[in-house]
Amino acid sequence: MTLVERAGLCALHRLDPEVAHGLSLKALGAGLVPLPGPVTTPRLATTVAGLRLPNPVGLAAGYDKNAEAAAALARAGFGFIELGAATPRPQPGNPKPRLFRLTQDRAVINRFGFNNEGAEAIARRLAGLARTVPVGINLGANKDAADRAADFRTVLAICGPHVDFATVNVSSPNTEKLRELQGKAALSALLAGVLETRAGLARPIPVFLKIAPDLSEAELSDVAEVALASGIDAVIATNTTLSRDGLTSRHRGEAGGLSGAPLFDRSTRVLARFSALTEGRLPLIGVGGIGSADQAYAKIRAGASAVQLYSAMVYKGLSLVTDIAKGLDALLARDGFASVAEAVGTGRKDWL
Repeated sequence: MTLVERAGLCALHRLDPEVAHGLSLKALGAGLVPLPGPVTTPRLATTVAGLRLPNPVGLAAGYDKNAEAAAALARAGFGFIELGAATPRPQPGNPKPRLFRLTQDRAVINRFGFNNEGAEAIARRLAGLARTVPVGINLGANKDAADRAADFRTVLAICGPHVDFATVNVSSPNTEKLRELQGKAALSALLAGVLETRAGLARPIPVFLKIAPDLSEAELSDVAEVALASGIDAVIATNTTLSRDGLTSRHRGEAGGLSGAPLFDRSTRVLARFSALTEGRLPLIGVGGIGSADQAYAKIRAGASAVQLYSAMVYKGLSLVTDIAKGLDALLARDGFASVAEAVGTGRKDWL
């Protein structure tokens, strides 16, 4: 991290977290943040669900909800980026304050509630985006929707023509009863409808499923069974958690989803278990608590074909992306792996 980046983060941390979030997006969009461009080597370049990635380090959904800074983020060193979540109609989300830094824990709690400008506005921005790395959209449902399953299909129909992949998000804890869609029957029906919509696109794209870290063993087994039977292309493990185990920061009691460092162990155990349940037949993307190259490498060895991060940038800045990609390349070389794919799942037993 440069002195300039350190000073910028210090200034942002003096502001309300949501205000700082918005300002960081504006700075990116205005070209005020130095960007390294693509970070890749023959060892880092990989393919996940048919997507060619220059490196396996992606941006998790939730940072750029409205595709405001997508062009800049695609030049920030990520191997792929995920935008949104998008809902069919614009919605303001939950009342403020709804974003909290847990500095002592290197964590974040949010209860945004799918605040976004709506699928049509987001699709217009995506339509004008030169996609230099794969770009995905996180599919959400309106809070007051009578048929939430239909909302996922609607967003895919609107945004699908302008992205490289789409993620079905039934694991956010901030929309009431949304996680109930992870049940076996509901999830099967939901994914069938989404894939039917995908088949109607002029250019069908990979569809991912994002799961919660708070599933029981039986629930995880059910989701794995549905995921394998459905025909989806990958699973993202995991979203934020409702657990507050071991936290010390003053905002630890706030409602919402917890992300950041405390999530790492929990999400990696779920990732490894899901990898075992699916026997490597479905690509997995590991997300939750990654703040270093060592942690990204641990996710890959636990079963992930690629990884995503977001919360760690609140504390370590955007340069963290390049640091992780370069560090991951060095770790793969150290252990004799010629590619990311060779390392996937080689340390899974350590997390079971």
